[in-house]
Amino acid sequence: MSDQRQVRRVLGASLVGTTIEWYDFFIYASASGLVFGQLFFSPLGPTAGLFASFATIGVSFVVRPFGGILAGHLGDRFGRRGVLVATLVLMGLSTVGVGLLPTYATIGVAAPVLLVVLRLLQGVSAGGEWGGAALMSVEHAPHGRRGFYGSFPQLGVPIGLLIANGVFFTVSGLTTREQFLAWGWRLPFLLSIVLIAVGFVIRYRVDESPVFEELRQRRARRSAPLGVVLRRHPRELLVGIGLFMANNMAGYLLIAFITTYGTRTLGLSTATMLLIGIAGAVSWGFATLYAARWSDRVGRKRVYLVGTLALLVWAFPLFLLLDTANIGLMVLAVVVFGVPLGLTYGQQSATYAEMFPAAVRYSGASLAYALGAVLGGAFAPLLSAYLVEVTGTSLSVSGYIAVLSLITLAAVLAMRERPAAEREAFVDGVADDEEVRAQA
Repeated sequence: MSDQRQVRRVLGASLVGTTIEWYDFFIYASASGLVFGQLFFSPLGPTAGLFASFATIGVSFVVRPFGGILAGHLGDRFGRRGVLVATLVLMGLSTVGVGLLPTYATIGVAAPVLLVVLRLLQGVSAGGEWGGAALMSVEHAPHGRRGFYGSFPQLGVPIGLLIANGVFFTVSGLTTREQFLAWGWRLPFLLSIVLIAVGFVIRYRVDESPVFEELRQRRARRSAPLGVVLRRHPRELLVGIGLFMANNMAGYLLIAFITTYGTRTLGLSTATMLLIGIAGAVSWGFATLYAARWSDRVGRKRVYLVGTLALLVWAFPLFLLLDTANIGLMVLAVVVFGVPLGLTYGQQSATYAEMFPAAVRYSGASLAYALGAVLGGAFAPLLSAYLVEVTGTSLSVSGYIAVLSLITLAAVLAMRERPAAEREAFVDGVADDEEVRAQA
């Protein structure tokens, strides 16, 4: 097991790296709801332009499985550390590229095409990022605290959302509407180059996962880890996909749709909706940390069960409160919404690590995560906007949340949880010696 200094360095690198990655991802989602429809899809008109802008959020999810497969293959064969550095750099360059991109008024149809290309590169990076950061944290963790240690890359998501909304709030507050549309929206994207430089230095100094080093010494390395996952662990893969669907869908409602819904449908200011989103991000972050620590005591499955049921129950009160357009009630709606988000997210790193043998863990965890995101959050903002447009009521979005919550609930009930001692040995890679030999 790594010494405490190295473990703290790993946790810091996981937290900082994933925060930066998701900051990049979320500023794109925010800009999609606030400006991209006008700047890149203006010939389509306001409503269709917004739908097209939200669709570009979804296209990145289409390539996430490819990013997960590629990063998983490289991470299981050559190590977690190098892949994490590569995904961070790819995300940063793609994000800065968006900030430098000419709009439709300048280069015509090439503008939305290039926007989609850069978004696809972000998707490849995001697909490979999470699995490596999660496994580095969990595989460095001491016994009995894998949930807590695994929560650090999870915390990067609400913290990234918090920073993204904060930066957009600051920029929008310091510029007029015309200035924001002309150049202000670019500043959050260009800021990424500084953040990426910091993240690169931090991640580059981290040692390789001790579990992978042990595998390398035993030469327990698969030439086709994805094939092993599909042949030997289809149940775990399906359960992992289902566990993430409702959470990812709900997360992207908070990240992208609710802000747009508040400004376009309820008539509130962008600054007000960004602040409401920040309140939700804070709640999500605290609940994520609590869920991880709680899962170390009572088990992952029980925490998932409570969180999924809470998400199902809150689906309808959420939009009933938002539709009042009362700021206090709207803050209450998203703060409570952040709690089941955290309770279905904080323990995810440890859960996925405990599902798959060490030799194919990066591949299994990354693919389950990526496919869960495709089926959950990929087109959630687009579908939600469409449902409101067609039905005339936000309760149709509540029904959407409820349906995905029931799917995740089925996955939770199908989840097999190992006894604590067996779980620890399995994550360390000790318990899968026989399995690796059988698959060789």
